[in-house]
Amino acid sequence: MFDKTTWIRLPRNVLVGHGVLDQTVEAVSELHLHGRPLVVTSPTPREVAAERVAADFEAAGEDPAIVEIGEASFEAVQRVIEVAEEVDAGYLVGVGGGKAIDIAKMASDDLGTGFVSVPTAASHDGIVSGRGSVPEGDTRHSVAAEPPLAVVADTEILADAPWRLTTAGCADIISNYTAVKDWRLANRLQNVQYSEYSAALAEMTAEMLVGNADSIKQGLEESAWVVVKALVSSGVAMSIADSSRPASGAEHLFSHQLDRMVPDAALHGHQVGVGTIVAEYLHGGDWQGVRRALDTIGAPTTAADLGIDDETVVAALTAAHEIRDRYTILGNGMNQDAAIEAAETTGVI
Repeated sequence: MFDKTTWIRLPRNVLVGHGVLDQTVEAVSELHLHGRPLVVTSPTPREVAAERVAADFEAAGEDPAIVEIGEASFEAVQRVIEVAEEVDAGYLVGVGGGKAIDIAKMASDDLGTGFVSVPTAASHDGIVSGRGSVPEGDTRHSVAAEPPLAVVADTEILADAPWRLTTAGCADIISNYTAVKDWRLANRLQNVQYSEYSAALAEMTAEMLVGNADSIKQGLEESAWVVVKALVSSGVAMSIADSSRPASGAEHLFSHQLDRMVPDAALHGHQVGVGTIVAEYLHGGDWQGVRRALDTIGAPTTAADLGIDDETVVAALTAAHEIRDRYTILGNGMNQDAAIEAAETTGVI
C-alpha cells in the first residue's frame, strides 16, 4: 500500500528585480503576519538596505526594531532571540548577506515566528533554503530551519555588492552538478532517499549558470538577475527534497574540511567551486567545462587562487569524507596519492 507523504515548505512570495526593495512592506503585508517587525542585519547591509526597509515599515504605521549582529555564531542567534522577546517581535526580516539571513532564519525557527529574507549579496543559496550555516570553533554546523516566507531580492543592490561575493554565489550554484551526481550515487549504493524533481531543478540551476557564464559580468544588473534566480531555484530544490542533498555533496565536504584546517582562508562558495572541479573529475565528468565556467565568471579554480597551499588542499581531500555521514564519490576516503593525482590532473594544484 502506498503511504508516502511529504511536506514541502516554500516561500509564498519571491520578488526579484530592479528597485524591489521599496516593495518589501507590500510583499510582507500579503503574508498576513502580525506584530512588530524585527530587522536583523549587520553593519554594511544596515547602511545599504536595512535602514531603508525599517523606514518603510515605519511609514506604513509599523513600529520596527533593528538588531545588528557581528560575526555569525550561536551566540548571535541567541542574542537575536533575546531582542525579539524583549521587543515582542511578531516576525523577523533578515537584511544582508549570508550571515544576517542565516542568523535571522535560525532565530525565527526557534521563536516560531515568520521570517522574510532580503539579501544584499548573491553569495549563496541560503537566501531561500531551509538551512542555516554557523561556525563553531573549527567546525561549521549546517542547521535545519524553516525557509523564508518571502524573499525580496533587489538586483540593483545585488549588482553593487562586492563582485567576489557574486562569484562565490555562482560557484555555489555550479557545484549542484556534482552534488546531484553524489546524491544519485548514494541512492544506488546506500538506498538514500532521492527526488528526481528536486535533482532536475538543482541541475537546471547549474546549467543556467554555466550556459550564461560569458554574460555574467561585474556591475551588470542583468547578471545579478541571472544569479539570484539560480540561487532561488537551488533553495527551492532543497525545500522540495527536505534535504541539502541537491546542492551539497563531496565538494561541500571538501570546503567544510578546509574551514576546519584553515578557517576564513577563502569564501565558502569559492572553496566549493574548486572542490567541484575535483569531484567532477572523480565522477568522470566534464571537469574542464566546470573549470572554464568558473574561470569565465572570475571565480577561483586553483589552490593558489584560494590563498591555500597545495599540501592543505590534498590533506582536505583525504579527510573530507570524515565531515559528516553523507555518502559521496569520496566513499570511505581518498588516499594521498589519489588526491594528489586528481588535484594535479585538474590543475587545482
